[in-house]
Amino acid sequence: MNDFTALHHRPGTPLLLPNAWDHASATALAAEGFEAIGTTSLGVAAAAGLPDGTGATREETLQLAGRLGGGGFLLTVDAEGGFSDDPSEVASFVRELADSGAVGINLEDGRGDGTLTPVELHAAKIAAVKEAVPGMFVNARTDTYRLGGGQEKETAHRLAAYQQAGADGVFVPALSDAPTITALLKHLDVPLNILYSATGPTVPELGALGVSRVSLGSLLFRAALGAAVQVARDIRAGRTAEQGTVSYAQVQRLSSGA
Repeated sequence: MNDFTALHHRPGTPLLLPNAWDHASATALAAEGFEAIGTTSLGVAAAAGLPDGTGATREETLQLAGRLGGGGFLLTVDAEGGFSDDPSEVASFVRELADSGAVGINLEDGRGDGTLTPVELHAAKIAAVKEAVPGMFVNARTDTYRLGGGQEKETAHRLAAYQQAGADGVFVPALSDAPTITALLKHLDVPLNILYSATGPTVPELGALGVSRVSLGSLLFRAALGAAVQVARDIRAGRTAEQGTVSYAQVQRLSSGA
């Protein structure tokens, strides 16, 4: 069991995974003691002026992985749907991520048009990746709840297929109901990842349920963007607005690897 996989097997203590969108955000989070850092596809896409979830950011995702891989923390990459519907092309892309130093990926079945990838195709992508890069932790994401509301049977069906294809973990964003999480866990043989929700269970409560990983998704990026806009508003209005701001020197130290 490698170090990243081991972080998913600590009963009662989920891996809290913050998601970065550039070098500065990743190194700042690592400096706070987070052992593993994820990327957020929304942050990567927004920084490039591109839409999220549409397969438009393949090169940007590779470039970010190249900057962050081997940076003193374990890196897992939000790979959307693998940027192709050809399993061999997805496997080739993930091999490039591994060469950059990534140890994990998210591979999602939601599409930009609001539909779900056929379960057999998504399972084939997972199998192709595991054959090409056996050591890569594949977190197979299903968007059944995010796109279609509560679909317990479809979710269980898809996760069973993804487990059989070789997924190392499964991810169900937009699922935050404790009884439903508990029921789903009974059907799983791999770690379950839940997206943090301010209205859902806390991280300790999710750990008590049996959840192995809690991702922050795009939350930090959206919070940072909102804070930047608020600072500009405050200054325009004549209010003091520098509380909690990271100093220039701190950013320089993070950027230099200090």
